[in-house]
Amino acid sequence: MHFINAKAILSSKNGMNIYRGCTHGCIYCDSRSDCYQIDHIFEDVAVKQNAPELLEDALMRKRKPCMIGTGSMCDPYMHCEATLGYTRKCLEVIDKYNCGVTLITKSDRVLRDIDLLEQINSHSKAVVQITMTTYDEDLCRVIEPDVCTTKRRYEVLKELQKRKIPSVVWLCPILPYINDTEENLRGILDYCFDSGVVGIMNFGFGLTLRSGNREYFYKKLDEHFPKMKERYQKRFGQSYECPSDNSARLWNIFQSGCRAHGVMCKPDEIFAYLNEYPQKNEQISLLV
Repeated sequence: MHFINAKAILSSKNGMNIYRGCTHGCIYCDSRSDCYQIDHIFEDVAVKQNAPELLEDALMRKRKPCMIGTGSMCDPYMHCEATLGYTRKCLEVIDKYNCGVTLITKSDRVLRDIDLLEQINSHSKAVVQITMTTYDEDLCRVIEPDVCTTKRRYEVLKELQKRKIPSVVWLCPILPYINDTEENLRGILDYCFDSGVVGIMNFGFGLTLRSGNREYFYKKLDEHFPKMKERYQKRFGQSYECPSDNSARLWNIFQSGCRAHGVMCKPDEIFAYLNEYPQKNEQISLLV
């Protein structure tokens, strides 16, 4: 890893990424794509060492509290966070200014900060979003080799449920010919429904490939799934979207399951929920 000083931390939609690059090693990672212009080795994580100060300055200027998002590009709980603690420092700033937070991660390191998330959730809203792609533990270790497996992420969801911290699962990507099976989908859905997630984000059953991540993905297919690269090339060519041949069947299972359990499954609806600041303080003051 290496340290940089960023000029700003919040996007126009109040999103932030404290790190650039990742060490989780997921074979399909879209953040490797050339379009994101990461100008260093992807695993040599760039750490925005002034992120907490930039965030405090930005929130100090806000006219009212809002939701802050992190993890859309790079996981806020990769390996270096265990010693650096920049995500925790930013959560402390978010808590200080009575803002809410929504974060996306694959890592059980998020449990280190469950006290802060619980505190933030008490005055506004804290939502933990967990990515799940692969129910089979052995396959998960191949596809997402350097982060905790799906079963452990389910245990994280159960702890969040216990603390009454809302959660959302990102069910993506689903890799054609690898984990696009009914068994895989039902296993993940069982984890989601049992842990009381409020929503499951899914944009279709398949994955996207563009320059940068396509080359890395194909390299890993050659390493772990002999002749699979050729199958992809024959089926999808240079297409950006690579949908599963099982999409229609999987989509029906997904939608009917979510309806039966009262779980949000429309992306627009979930994004609206994530972005909505609940105004708890104002509600409390009106009741006093």
